Amino acid sequence: MPPKVVRLCPVGEGDLPVLERFLTDPEAAGPFSWFGWADPGRFRRGWAENGLLSPDGGQLMVAAGDDRLGFVAWRKVVTGPASSCWSIGAQLLPEAQGRGIGTEAQRLLIHYLFAHTPVVRIEADTESENLAEQRALEKAGFIREGLARSAVFRDGRWRDVVSYAVLRDDVPRF
Repeated sequence: MPPKVVRLCPVGEGDLPVLERFLTDPEAAGPFSWFGWADPGRFRRGWAENGLLSPDGGQLMVAAGDDRLGFVAWRKVVTGPASSCWSIGAQLLPEAQGRGIGTEAQRLLIHYLFAHTPVVRIEADTESENLAEQRALEKAGFIREGLARSAVFRDGRWRDVVSYAVLRDDVPRF
């Protein structure tokens, strides 16, 4: 079960070390999100520029009480000359996984994006071997749409990716 209250909040300067762990600690990133060493200053520069919130995407912390458990992120995907959707992702620290927190965080992000942006489609994808994330996406309201073969290179080999989407009309009004 998730903690009593899982919430999303803007990234504060004190949250940056949590985000940086996902770029510098393979154990924190986990087996499906470690793509090798990455620029540890990336989040700090983005935070200084725009608080990691822009018209083309953003990041919010996943929190319960004063604890920072990970983050959710979204980025604009242009789907046509006058249309776009969001692609979202979530990353939790190992100690927060397996308790429904990711499902709730993604559900909260869906509601946030539909409440504050005009998009009608939100996409997400995960490796075909990441069964826990597939379950979390489905519990959050996403519908499986297909399989992209050999779409992601990680840990020395190409991996299949399962794609999901949720439409504005799929989500009950809140």
